[in-house]
Amino acid sequence: MPLTDLTPATGESRFAGEMRDSFLALNELRGGGDGVMSRIDPLLVAVMVTIVAVGLVMVTSASVAIAERQSGGPTFYLLRQLAYCGAALVVVALVLRVPSTIWQRLGPLLLLFSLFLLLILFIPGLGRTVNGSTRWLMLGSINFQASELTKLAVVIYLAGYLVRRQREVRRHMKYFLRPMFLITFIGLIILVEPDFGAMVVILSTAMGMMFIGGVRLLHFLSLALLAMGGALLLAISNPYRMSRISGFLDPWQDPFNSGFQLTQALIAFGRGEWFGVGLGNSVQKLFYLPEAHTDFVYAVMAEELGMVGAVVLILLFVVLIQRIFRIGRQAEIRGELFSAYSCYGIAIWLAVQAFVNMGVNMGLLPTKGLTLPLVSYGGSSMVISCMALAIVLRI
Repeated sequence: MPLTDLTPATGESRFAGEMRDSFLALNELRGGGDGVMSRIDPLLVAVMVTIVAVGLVMVTSASVAIAERQSGGPTFYLLRQLAYCGAALVVVALVLRVPSTIWQRLGPLLLLFSLFLLLILFIPGLGRTVNGSTRWLMLGSINFQASELTKLAVVIYLAGYLVRRQREVRRHMKYFLRPMFLITFIGLIILVEPDFGAMVVILSTAMGMMFIGGVRLLHFLSLALLAMGGALLLAISNPYRMSRISGFLDPWQDPFNSGFQLTQALIAFGRGEWFGVGLGNSVQKLFYLPEAHTDFVYAVMAEELGMVGAVVLILLFVVLIQRIFRIGRQAEIRGELFSAYSCYGIAIWLAVQAFVNMGVNMGLLPTKGLTLPLVSYGGSSMVISCMALAIVLRI
């Protein structure tokens, strides 16, 4: 929001008022448990735990070879993933004590903090560069991916904005564009890292939330077409992204260069057939398929557990997303609009990211560096995804 948008009573900018409310909310973060454990949705918990358990098994299987080479022990990545799950469990326990009203008031501060983390990535010595991408903030021995927190921050901020400006968003284009310009700016910072996949997830989530918030169809379609045009321009203007698109369209034309990842993933799916080659028996994870325990763990799962195992995981995500939407709908019926929009945003975010990751693994989308939520190896993704689901559980 522009700083010139002043409240009539005090002359205080609306953004400054939001920041003041955020700091006041920090002082209220105590004693928020009030028996919430007795009201947690058991189905959502069961599906969440099942997906995490499947992820642990598949990360262990997919990382055995690379763990042996890099650390001398086959369980290196399993132990680290277990540590990430433990950290996520602590975060879940803490978040369950935080009422939704606190998140609503913390939204602007959380978004500002996530923007700060994105910017300091470019300070030499703070950001860690891997494969040409500076996405990780070095915190001692811990690497934190700032864009993961940004996804949650955008959802929380937009949910609060839609509550405050619901009527204006539905009537006037400028109230729709204001937060979208801010989020596009954040997306461009993420693109500089570069992390095209995270930018797509964040912008798609924001657009989805605005659509659910009731923005006019003409306004929505106009911005959607503009965004698609911008994405296309970004793709064709960069030789690296262009090579990924050409590799996606015909991976077998250059199977040892631009099409290497996709051809190896497709071989994994082909070897798995209906019931797989058996847990632990994947050949593609033996240094044929790059990032087998992170971005392409779903392909290893398809090879070892077959089409049946791959479809079961899709169904688990469908149940997870459907349950979150249902909780959001119940909150909306009760008039708790911030809780409702938060649930809708988290559901869209997880659905888009899971769809993109699985689509890349199956050759439906160009290759992007996105993890499969709750399944792929990685601490930032695991902790932030569980944090988001804990907000839903609290709701």
